[in-house]
Amino acid sequence: MFPMSSGLSLSCCGKLSEGVQMKIAYTMSKARGGTNLALAAMVEKLIPLGCTIAGTIQIDTEKQESYRCDMDVKVLPDGPVIRISQSLGKSARGCRLDPNALEEAVGLVDAHMTQGKIDLLVVNKFGKHEAEGRGFRDLIGAALEKGIPVIVGLNEANRSAFLEFADGLAEPVLADPDILAEWVLSHTAMADALR
Repeated sequence: MFPMSSGLSLSCCGKLSEGVQMKIAYTMSKARGGTNLALAAMVEKLIPLGCTIAGTIQIDTEKQESYRCDMDVKVLPDGPVIRISQSLGKSARGCRLDPNALEEAVGLVDAHMTQGKIDLLVVNKFGKHEAEGRGFRDLIGAALEKGIPVIVGLNEANRSAFLEFADGLAEPVLADPDILAEWVLSHTAMADALR
């Protein structure tokens, strides 16, 4: 275990271990793009309430000439929007993620998190990069160390890697904007302010 200042530990295997009350949830949808839409709608509900959000939401743009969409992430709260997919051609089957674009988004979120009080970290997807120890993985740990609640979008392909990383501490929440917003409000300092 590698102790962090708040009592949260990151084990040698990259897992989270409880030392403080963990506030981490994940959401999944079977509908194509459903997780992205639910997280974006949740953000739209929380910002007018004064919730200060860091992270990313994914915006998919369908393409007529392909069954695959373009993938962009919006760095919260107000941009920029970064294209994270690469066009590899119609018959390409490999991963279309542009790792440099993803790391650019991670850097911008990291900078935002150091500029002031953050109520919530939203990670549009715990994907292959995070499963391999890159991407938003360290920011998730840093947010939890600071007591910032985290909501992560997830797909079935990376579910076991995320659950291993979260070490049993992550709470599943339905991919419904109202239910997600309610989870956030019940796990942040905003809950007391709104009562």
